[in-house]
Amino acid sequence: MRRWEGGDPGVSNQKTPTTILLTPERKFHSFGYAARDFYHDLDPNEAKQWLYLEKFKMKLHTTGDLTLDTDLTAANGKKIKALEIFAYALQYFKEQALKELSDQAGSEFENSDVRWVITVPAIWKQPAKQFMRQAAYQAGLASPENAEQLIIALEPEAASIYCRKLRLHQMMELSSKAAVNGYSSRDTVGAGFAQAKEHVRRNRQSRTFLVENVIGEIWSELEEGDKYVVVDSGGGTVDLTVHQIRLPEGHLKELYKATGGPYGSLGVDYEFEKLLCKIFGEDFIEQFKIKRPAAWVDLMIAFESRKRAAAPDRTNPLNITLPFSFIDYYKKFRGHSVEHALRKSNVDFVKWSSQGMLRMSPDAMNALFKPTIDSIIEHLRDLFQKPEVSTVKFLFLVGGFAEAPLLQQAVQAAFGDKCRIIIPQDVGLTILKGAVLFGLDPAVIKVRRSPLTYGVGVLNRYVEGKHPPEKLLVKDGTRWCTDVFDKFIAADQSVALGELVKRSYTPAKPSQLVIVINVYSSERDNVSFITDPGVRKCGTLRLDLTGTGGTAPARREIQTLMQFGDTEIKAMAVDVATSKSVKVGIDFLNY
Repeated sequence: MRRWEGGDPGVSNQKTPTTILLTPERKFHSFGYAARDFYHDLDPNEAKQWLYLEKFKMKLHTTGDLTLDTDLTAANGKKIKALEIFAYALQYFKEQALKELSDQAGSEFENSDVRWVITVPAIWKQPAKQFMRQAAYQAGLASPENAEQLIIALEPEAASIYCRKLRLHQMMELSSKAAVNGYSSRDTVGAGFAQAKEHVRRNRQSRTFLVENVIGEIWSELEEGDKYVVVDSGGGTVDLTVHQIRLPEGHLKELYKATGGPYGSLGVDYEFEKLLCKIFGEDFIEQFKIKRPAAWVDLMIAFESRKRAAAPDRTNPLNITLPFSFIDYYKKFRGHSVEHALRKSNVDFVKWSSQGMLRMSPDAMNALFKPTIDSIIEHLRDLFQKPEVSTVKFLFLVGGFAEAPLLQQAVQAAFGDKCRIIIPQDVGLTILKGAVLFGLDPAVIKVRRSPLTYGVGVLNRYVEGKHPPEKLLVKDGTRWCTDVFDKFIAADQSVALGELVKRSYTPAKPSQLVIVINVYSSERDNVSFITDPGVRKCGTLRLDLTGTGGTAPARREIQTLMQFGDTEIKAMAVDVATSKSVKVGIDFLNY
């Protein structure tokens, strides 16, 4: 979407904020800037009735025991189901996209004409990915019957796919190894994108030798087996993925399972909030957020545009306008002025300017970035310690937060001597564009690493001396060992796209009509029993064996197939006697 209505002046808006507004009756009202601005203009007493939520995508990462009933809390303290909010948001996107397509094509586009791709951070756990799919079904993007209409793509993979297609004029290089477009790296860092783009525009003509080929030039420098890291830093999370090239088609192989954490640009907002608490008191900030929610949003908008002006070489202060109601409410709350609070607090790099602004020195602003950037660098350091990562040739820095010069400089300073650091020009849209390419050819990522060990719980024949006595179960004279973990795939094992793991099981009683096979996962590799520490139940395969004709055969065999290597795991089971197959989704949400 080129134009999100109601964007902020001075901030480029190819993205829309994750903000949603519901009416007092809990019906969808608006999304993005429109939601924010409408909420803003409400009378403060009326605003308390409306449900306003922002930055809610992170909830899926931070909730350990996510279910379809997980709640979100709106600005007025009211709770609402997360699934409902995500479904509303996706439905809004669906309508926007179909409208835009129909306008451009001059004919009506139906939902059935579209394959949808939703991107999620790779470090999200399976439940969060399944949650997204449920929300998309509820929003009407696809349905369980027509599941392939929706693909869940991993963000760094999408970025990786896009980076492969880049040509040199679409990138800025930060490392000192070589000048790109006759541009030395020193000029690029901090000089900002505008100058680089202008330079590229002037030079474009002289670069007639740029061949438009399927695979970008960077690619032509890479040989079979070369590795690169994609660092995707967005609002909420940072995702690191290491890929390796497999020629001739340039397929990608994931070498090292995605790692990362909640170190996105939101971290900078939290630091700002902590700073305000330090100056004005936590009790006041808490109250202010609840009593004047729209003004709080106003303050964060003011901060956002200043945040984007932070740069390593900046010398002049950054001014953040305090909303009038902040100043007013503070006086009522504390009995003294904001100015007094600033003088009294021992935060010396934030001053009060007579025009009613907080004046932050560049150092003060940089300090707000520091914890988040340090976490990212530290995470990368750990990654570079891994033997398979030590020979990485390129580091692609992508995602919205990669636009921050402070982050660019920190990555360059820490890793510029190890590999070439490259930033695509429209870095914030890298993932979006990669997701489109992925939707056109989902098979481009050939090998992934399984993030967890998966297996099922089974009964095995009891072996004296090998099995612990407390696991012994005697049934109809047969001695069984219970709780055995039958491993399907180990954590960190390479899995090809669509790879199947087959196992055959026999029901304990031939007459059984329903078989329940429980699926378990663990972050550890060597698991023997489902009761081992760290093993959690993460799904159930339910097989209905009724309707398989007359008498049950003497010996039944159930073949279980699990398919890995995709962003989502699929499972199916076949009753061998009748070759009746049962497709079963693995449910990660209800445990």
